[in-house]
Amino acid sequence: MEKFKSKIPEIILTGGIVGAISVILVMFGNPKNMGFCIACFLRDMAGSIGMHKASVVQYMRPEIIGLVLGAFIISLFRKEFKATAGSSPFTRFILGNFVTIGALVFLGCPLRMVLRLAGGDLNAIPGLIGFTTGILSGIFFLSKGFSLNRTYKQNTTEGVALPITMVFFLVLLLFVPSILIFSTKGPGSMHAPLIISLASGLIVGAFAQRTRLCMVGGIRDAFLFKDFYLLTGFLSIFVVALIGNYLTGNINISFASQPVAHTDALWNGLGMILVGFASVLLGGCPLRQLILAGSGNGDSAVTVFGLISGAAFAHNFALAASPAGVPVGGKIAVVLGIVISLAIAYANIQKIKE
Repeated sequence: MEKFKSKIPEIILTGGIVGAISVILVMFGNPKNMGFCIACFLRDMAGSIGMHKASVVQYMRPEIIGLVLGAFIISLFRKEFKATAGSSPFTRFILGNFVTIGALVFLGCPLRMVLRLAGGDLNAIPGLIGFTTGILSGIFFLSKGFSLNRTYKQNTTEGVALPITMVFFLVLLLFVPSILIFSTKGPGSMHAPLIISLASGLIVGAFAQRTRLCMVGGIRDAFLFKDFYLLTGFLSIFVVALIGNYLTGNINISFASQPVAHTDALWNGLGMILVGFASVLLGGCPLRQLILAGSGNGDSAVTVFGLISGAAFAHNFALAASPAGVPVGGKIAVVLGIVISLAIAYANIQKIKE
């Protein structure tokens, strides 16, 4: 308990920084209630390299590049960088796909869910209920012995693969942007200046690596161990973003007329059930996967590419929601994702028992 108490100021500070940066990014051009959204930004990146053709969501988001590189730099500095992999990589890839599909039916990752709440978007409430339900379902399987098995030490090249990929993307963005695809309208065209976005990602990546910030882990630990350390970080994000939105006039407390959101409560909830459940099986939310990948975890790097693949799949096959609602394909994909995630959870319990 004393160790927990000693870390509280650090996680509160981290949450406050993330909340403040999210508000600042909106002030400088990012879409409202989307100062920082991992699923949305990975979707935009997928579009910028031609993985999908949805013209309104294509941009190489510097925030994602900064997140990975920030975590990479601080993990080297703290001597915590460790190249590991080998824990059911293809299963993680599949689960990563479904996490993004669920998030794009809700229209946001767990971090954006908190930011939407801080902007007064009441549609995020059924999302939060669904997200918590998904995590509780995952906890049930954890209590039964679910595991994707251990990781193994790898050559350093395995651990630096994703950071190097992000450096490559940054080089393209800085020096040959004509190779990339950029939206001229819609959310993809709304972004803060590159230097501000990159710096924001670096800062958040460094602090998130240091504190292990994770929304899934916060709710999981609160229920499993009565440990509210990680959850405190997201409460801090909410409070600071709420204050920032109030001061900048970006609060609209309602269900209607919310930026990049829809009002279908059932599918907001079900989409986030899939996100919460699959993320527990993966061991962390999309933000946490990026931070782990930046710290040398090859399995998380595979998961990140699963997240990107899921974004491309969602837009190539018309699964993603829009302010008009959730398409039939998206509804089918969410149900299928929950069923497959349940099958993965059960199958890996059997593997352990054997």
